[in-house]
Amino acid sequence: MPSQMEHAMETMMFMPYKFAGDKGYLTKEDLRVVVEKEFPGFLEKQKDPLAVDKIMKDLDQCRVGRVGFQGFFSLIVGLTIAFNDYFVVHMKQKGRK
Repeated sequence: MPSQMEHAMETMMFMPYKFAGDKGYLTKEDLRVVVEKEFPGFLEKQKDPLAVDKIMKDLDQCRVGRVGFQGFFSLIVGLTIAFNDYFVVHMKQKGRK
């Protein structure tokens, strides 16, 4: 039976393929769908209507209009770090550690 971490890794590993299909990469529209479906709170709190466009520009290092497996995980890591930073500040404000 897989551990909780192994299950999380498996879920994350298959996530980009769920949205990219057989292409093997995400387009800007694919990325928008990922963010809308998997991170709805992120877009709701964004005041910048071009947030997904900016994310795509940052991830699309080669400027070919697509994001591969590594770029997708750069997004996930960046969001995880940001969420953790928010959580740490929020918990400190509540007096918890």
